[in-house]
Amino acid sequence: MVNMAIFVSGGGTNCENIIKHFQGSEVARPVLVISNKAGVGAIDKARRLGVDVKVVPKAGLNDPDVILPLLKEYSVDFIVLAGFLLVIPGFLIDEYDHRMINLHPALLPKFGGIGMYGHHVHEAIKAAGETETGMTVHWVTRDVDGGDIIAQFRTPVSPEDTPEDIAAKEHVLEMEHFPSVIEKLLI
Repeated sequence: MVNMAIFVSGGGTNCENIIKHFQGSEVARPVLVISNKAGVGAIDKARRLGVDVKVVPKAGLNDPDVILPLLKEYSVDFIVLAGFLLVIPGFLIDEYDHRMINLHPALLPKFGGIGMYGHHVHEAIKAAGETETGMTVHWVTRDVDGGDIIAQFRTPVSPEDTPEDIAAKEHVLEMEHFPSVIEKLLI
């Protein structure tokens, strides 16, 4: 059984979807949700589903004496970044080498890197006149959004789509595919 931590920064729809997917699983169980922000929707969703939550601001995330003991306390084997907006520090990437994945709301390597998250990505896709977008699941490395791609799923983009439309189309892919990609990695 793999003990999983989910790192979040916002509303938590992916977090909730992952927790529900793994309820009763013999493969993995979400044991901890870490948010860098207090008061976000992901916290309530995780608690409602019975998963412990810790708020760890940026300074704590960047302090090995804070974050590593917390992950050890919960015997975390694998980390999923699900809408987590901070850059992961190198020591944590090294500690969880090929045991930490991220979901990116575009088809990497396009529209990745520092500052490319959420609406910034969808606005860039619209501005570039792309005819498709999608989601990418990739390994977390020191190169932001540069880790090896694990899976990608695509959806068409029309010239009439707004950035909000693009975001909604991409989010459908996340809800449909992200938990099963995680499960396949852990089997």
